[in-house]
Amino acid sequence: MNRKEFLRAMALGTAGVATIADQVFAAEQTPGLVLEKAPFKQAPLSYGFADLEPSIDKMTMEIHYGKHHAGYVKNLNAAVAGTPYEKKSLEDILKSISKAPVAIRNNGGGHWNHSFFWEIMAPGKGGAPQGAVADAIKGQFGSFEKLQEEFNKAAGTRFGSGWAWLVANKGKLTVTSTPNQDNPLMDISEVKGTPILGIDVWEHAYYLHYQNKRADYVKAFWDLVNWDKVAQHLKSAK
Repeated sequence: MNRKEFLRAMALGTAGVATIADQVFAAEQTPGLVLEKAPFKQAPLSYGFADLEPSIDKMTMEIHYGKHHAGYVKNLNAAVAGTPYEKKSLEDILKSISKAPVAIRNNGGGHWNHSFFWEIMAPGKGGAPQGAVADAIKGQFGSFEKLQEEFNKAAGTRFGSGWAWLVANKGKLTVTSTPNQDNPLMDISEVKGTPILGIDVWEHAYYLHYQNKRADYVKAFWDLVNWDKVAQHLKSAK
């Protein structure tokens, strides 16, 4: 069985997820995700599993949200249970993640990263940014096209599994990438700051539809970017 067949077999075992596919709608996620405390919960999506097609297919969304992200939430709650981390906000946990057990680092990052990823995308979005976001990008990179070039490179050259980010820090925008489920909020991150845009480049995020063509997936991602949400993150960045 090759990798694609294996992932499809996983999907066939997610009947419970599929039956609720068209029911996973809700209000936007709480802006204060970083303030969340245990027990951590997976926020419902503000769109249906099929609504990001053709950029991201329905089956990938069902598995990604219903299995992978859900698994991070479950494992994070188990990892913090009965420890001092049970009383800390997700933000505080991430900011001092170098002191946390590996299970909390991996699953805490996985929960935050995926929650951020779902809200940074929306059906019928994409295009070029406007307003303050456009001005900030032009001031830092010279043009939106140059930002795309740098972001695509960061996403494409991240070895193995990880994420690419656009980060704001003290009025400066930086493109970076992190391994596994790390993110720029963590004290171990090479580039620190407030993520305002990010993309998941783990294979489970794209392999069913794009196979090994990560570059095609990254290119299609731009058709989904919710610039209104990016603007909110930029406004709240420190």
